[in-house]
Formats: sequence, structure tokens, C-alpha cells
Amino acid sequence: MSEAQRQAARLGGLHVLADDDPRWPRDPVAVARAACAGGAAVVQLRAKHATDSETLRLAEAIRSLTRDASVLFFVNDRFDLALAAEADGVHLGQGDLPPGRIPKEMRERLLVGRSTHTEAQARAARDEPVDYVAFGPIFGTRSKESAYAARGLELLARVVPIVAPLPLVAIGGIDEANAGEVAAAGASGAAVISAVAAAADPEAATRALAATLAATRGARAHA
Repeated sequence: MSEAQRQAARLGGLHVLADDDPRWPRDPVAVARAACAGGAAVVQLRAKHATDSETLRLAEAIRSLTRDASVLFFVNDRFDLALAAEADGVHLGQGDLPPGRIPKEMRERLLVGRSTHTEAQARAARDEPVDYVAFGPIFGTRSKESAYAARGLELLARVVPIVAPLPLVAIGGIDEANAGEVAAAGASGAAVISAVAAAADPEAATRALAATLAATRGARAHA
């Protein structure tokens, strides 16, 4: 297996965003706990409502959970807080600090993900110092505000080879019913918020999503 294939395998699968939006019935730590128990590959803390000190407290609690479960842990937006919490990585949006501006000695301690929404952004991300590219919203999303309409499966399939050999993680409106379609279109992984955060049983929801993605990716690999 090549280094690119090992990286894709590590960052592929289900990414669960533990979001601090007060509309969700559980806090980010509870969501992260369920995600770890349910077999998520990655947990990402998305703290848009917390102060820096509150975000660090959440991150440290989630870091402990993910370390015990051998799950990768990312912090959204802030590489400084990711480093402070000893996270595995940071996920950066288009409006965040460009990946290339993270100091080299700090960059070497973090995996970096990059959000993209267009073919041009995906092409640019491929040439940045990142470890995976997120693309969406695929089906549209009500979990967070987006200036972009649903991208759709056809565009997703076109973007996969653009970012290769980097793994592509699809995001936006993904749930158990359509997760298989995302994987069949070529995505290495899928990121979700409400499909787990709003579920009656978030651990079971995580397990079902992870199984769907794994089954479709496995079938694609043997096709």
C-alpha cells in the first residue's frame, strides 16, 4: 500500500462533527463519546458559540475520548487550539488561515483538512500543504449556513480525481439513506453533523453510517 493509500485509509470513513450549536440535544462531548463508541474514523470539534477557553476545555475532553478509542481528532478553524489540545489535526475553511501560513514546525505536528465548494477551490487545495480535502454541500445542509447550493453527486464525482491522490471527504446533507451514494461517487469519507447530533440514538446512527460507507467503499474497491 502506498503512502497516499495509507493516508486515505486513515482519513476515510465517517467524520462526525461535534458541534456546539445549542439546538442539538447533546453537547459536543456527548456526541463525541457516541461517535467513538459507534465506530467513527474522525471526530471534529466545531465550536462556533464557545469562547477560546471553553473550546479548549471541550477539545481536551474530546481528545481524551478519541485517544482511548484510537479515533482521529480534529479541531475546526483554529490550529493554535488544536495544538494546545494535542489534537491530531485542524480543519480549515476557505475563510480561515491558509494552510501554507501555518508555521512549518507546527504544521509537522498536525494533519490538515481543507473545505472546498467549487472545482476551482478543490484544484487549489490539491496544491496546498493539506492531508485531505472536504467538498460540499453535496445535498444541501440545514446544520450550518452555506453560501453554496447543493453540489450534487455528479460534481462530487468530477472533483474526486481533481484532488487525487488526496482523500476527498464529502459533506452536506449526508445521512444513512444517501451515504452509500456518496461513497459510490468516489468519496473516501463523509462528514456529518445532524445525522448524528440530532439522532435519537447517536451511537447507533454513527454505527449505521460507518457501516454503510465501509460496505460501499469495499464493494467499489473490489469492482
